Amino acid sequence: MAARRRFALVVLLMTLVSSAGARAQELPIALTPVSSVAAARPGDTIRLALKVEIPKGLHLQSDRPRDKYLIPTTIWIDPASRAEVLEIVFPPSRDLPMPGYAQPLLVFEGEAMIGVVVRLPADVSGTLRIPARFRYQACDDDQCFRARTIETGWTVRIDAAQAAADPEQAALFAGIPFGTGTKPDPNAPPPPLATLPASDADKSSTATLMTALDRFEVRGSAGGYMGVDEFLSFVSDAKAGVRRRGMFEDQGPLAILAIVFLGGLALNLTPCVLPMIPINLAIIGAGAQAGRRSRGLVLGAAYGAAMAVVYGALGLIVILTAGTFGSINASPWFNAGIAALFVVLGLAMFDVIQVDFSKWSSRIRFGPEGRGSVALAFSMGAVAALLAGACVAPVVIQVVLFASDLYAGGTAIALALPFVLGLGMALPWPIAGAGIARLPKPGAWMVRVKQVIGVFILATAAYYGYLAYEIIANRWVDPAKVAARAEEQLKAGWYASMEDGLAVATAGSTPVLIDFWATWCKNCLVMDETTLADSRVVASVEGFTKIKYQAEDPDAEPARSLMKRFEAVGLPAYVILYPRQP
Repeated sequence: MAARRRFALVVLLMTLVSSAGARAQELPIALTPVSSVAAARPGDTIRLALKVEIPKGLHLQSDRPRDKYLIPTTIWIDPASRAEVLEIVFPPSRDLPMPGYAQPLLVFEGEAMIGVVVRLPADVSGTLRIPARFRYQACDDDQCFRARTIETGWTVRIDAAQAAADPEQAALFAGIPFGTGTKPDPNAPPPPLATLPASDADKSSTATLMTALDRFEVRGSAGGYMGVDEFLSFVSDAKAGVRRRGMFEDQGPLAILAIVFLGGLALNLTPCVLPMIPINLAIIGAGAQAGRRSRGLVLGAAYGAAMAVVYGALGLIVILTAGTFGSINASPWFNAGIAALFVVLGLAMFDVIQVDFSKWSSRIRFGPEGRGSVALAFSMGAVAALLAGACVAPVVIQVVLFASDLYAGGTAIALALPFVLGLGMALPWPIAGAGIARLPKPGAWMVRVKQVIGVFILATAAYYGYLAYEIIANRWVDPAKVAARAEEQLKAGWYASMEDGLAVATAGSTPVLIDFWATWCKNCLVMDETTLADSRVVASVEGFTKIKYQAEDPDAEPARSLMKRFEAVGLPAYVILYPRQP
């Protein structure tokens, strides 16, 4: 999962992709119950309406969805009010093409007016409350969310001596085609308040869950599709207390810093940087123009320090703010944009496309009085860091990505990695500025260095292109089928509430398996139907307290904090916990 933590790239490249590509969150709808009359007499037949304001980008299933797995929009009137419902009129719906469905969905959008005709009881006076429940399933342009139920209703003033139409509401009722609706079954049961047992988002605070989790230690975390053998290894490692380690995790912090520092030093050998060293030294008045080696050393150090400061500051900003852009990370268009950028940078390494801005620094001219100043050297170093071009940008991005990954895992020293990369690039400048080192002679060998880097950049482009394809393919799923499969597991003894599951595990001192899932997650369904259904996997987690946690919106609390705690970037995600020993 660590290889897929790409939040850090958002800030660096957010000008290439718009937030419109991000997966839309399920925004709340607004309900306004209205009446066509200011007052009514006992036994009168009156018209009511429910104004449904649907946020832009969100769609509600119609009252007659084409797909049997989708939840229709319904209104249930509580019979306890003794108001007889004669007719319910839904507005016209429109077609919405949706990935994973054979035909367009029928949906409501914008402002939907739903009309209701009721006959008031004949033996009441004063104020009558008519409770109702509004049930709906929302979708955005890519996926559908779980069904929700909102409690609402109308309050009607009943006065035998005074009954009048309400002119203020006349315009709202004008477009409702009364007489074309249907009469609901008076014995229909009320819709449930949730499609699954109450989730932690409904009943538990983030702080409560974090306190409960403090009683456990994380023995393993994994994500994405895993075959039976891989999942069995995941469980086996957790039981043995063995944590899987990443490519660099076996290296100590100093070794990681050294690798990044040498990488920064190697960037000076690229044709975007090396030929510019004598030119920029001349501009700032260092090298042979300094007159004294000490003066040249100071100017070169100022120039190099600026490069380190720029990369360090940019990296720090990205790493510390990366989590804010988590939803963009789930967009196929974001990943496709990253892939396209790296294709351009890769082709630039083979001189197919010219993307080198470093030569601009050579066009900057200063008067004789400006040369030789520390301020000029520092300013030029900052400009050079930003204009280093195609040879440097991909490496800087990858270092920031890697640093973001380490920092999310609790390694605070990762904040220094972009700065250390800049120090590596800065090392030759004070030496060259003092005129005590001979630089490598530019030549054809630099082209080979650039082309080797280009191969790695194009491989990175292919990786992000595959991620974009994988995200699109992962959305071709029937949300109701995913929910139905999850319900089967809940009936088999899984817990929908993490709070309840952790309480049971604490009382029984049992290990815990947490499955993070959502109805829009295709791999969640595939895992449920294959790996998690395998008899060997079922046997391997026998005795575990199993929690099926629905993270429908991973950016909403408490799902956001839970997934961050377990370093879960995408869905599905699996976590194994063991009770801490007293």
